[in-house]
Amino acid sequence: MPARGAHKPRAPIGDPADRHSIEAHLVEFAEWMGVRGYSQRTIEDRIRRLVWLQQWLADRGVTRTAEVTKPMLDRYQRHLFHYRQANGKPLTFLTQKGRLTPIRAFFKWATKTNRILFNPASELELPRVEHRLPKHVLSVAEVEAAMCQPDLTDPLGVRDRAILEILYSCGIRRSELVGLRLFDLDADRRSLFINQGKGRKDRVVPVGERALAWCERYLVEVRPHLVVEPDDGWLFLGQDGHPLGAGWLTTRVRRYLDAAAVTKGGSCHLFRHTMATLMLEGGADIRFIQAMLGHAELSTTQIYTRVSINQLRAIHDATHPGSANQASRDRGLDNDETTGDDQRRAALLAALDDEADAEHADHPDPREPNR
Repeated sequence: MPARGAHKPRAPIGDPADRHSIEAHLVEFAEWMGVRGYSQRTIEDRIRRLVWLQQWLADRGVTRTAEVTKPMLDRYQRHLFHYRQANGKPLTFLTQKGRLTPIRAFFKWATKTNRILFNPASELELPRVEHRLPKHVLSVAEVEAAMCQPDLTDPLGVRDRAILEILYSCGIRRSELVGLRLFDLDADRRSLFINQGKGRKDRVVPVGERALAWCERYLVEVRPHLVVEPDDGWLFLGQDGHPLGAGWLTTRVRRYLDAAAVTKGGSCHLFRHTMATLMLEGGADIRFIQAMLGHAELSTTQIYTRVSINQLRAIHDATHPGSANQASRDRGLDNDETTGDDQRRAALLAALDDEADAEHADHPDPREPNR
């Protein structure tokens, strides 16, 4: 079944029958990436960003790959720098870099496979990405206010409460949540299996008791009435039995945050950021947070420590405010190794903030023009 909120196939730009056109080469580039094992999400993200360049070039009468020159790409880079969004703000350097990186990959492929004679993007310099502190983190009170917004007399409200609890408890990405299957949730081991997360990496994260309780209520009381046979095994379903889409989830979560009078920017990623921050404040070692978030490395630490789910569960219980199904708990953790870890903590939070900007770059405002 198609996911709720899934993107419709895009209309071709230019003449797809012209085998020298950018349109034809994008199709071939996507196939080339698929053959070499790139994930479908990576392929779609790259093509989407390349289509923005393709449209910008088409508006200027350029439709063939061989017609693209370095001055054109330099001008497109300046266009990204001067562009202003609907809210009047410029694109961040991280967003600009995210739009330019696939361009270098595409023209490198086109040159290597003899589609064109020279690479106009070979000397395209990417902007330096600023390292910033995190923008927004929810307080425990704000999280609890948002949790109270779903209407629990409505079955879909019970589902939404379970979704919010999973986002808060596990700190998983929205794309990882909509991809969850029934058997990814292991109530006995209090764990959640993330299948092929970002970077095509599997991982297992602990789930708090409260989140488990809401998931079990959803599975018993709600999901049986939503599922449409044959059951494809998706954990969270829409009211028509379809799996949820990432865009739909963002809108839904933001609606609950607005209802709770939370004015801080963000949606699903805000819970991911909050989970990491509150556990750090509770005394969790940075390595455990990295393992839960699925970060292979951080720019300032250059380390990645593999830890078992048992260790993660113990740290989660000791540091996460929502781990136990009770109103309050002692969140203290006696861990001498966390002393003097300010640099690592700042690096983690900055990485999370950059990740949020990258996610926005992957799914920009649909109202944004191509030029």
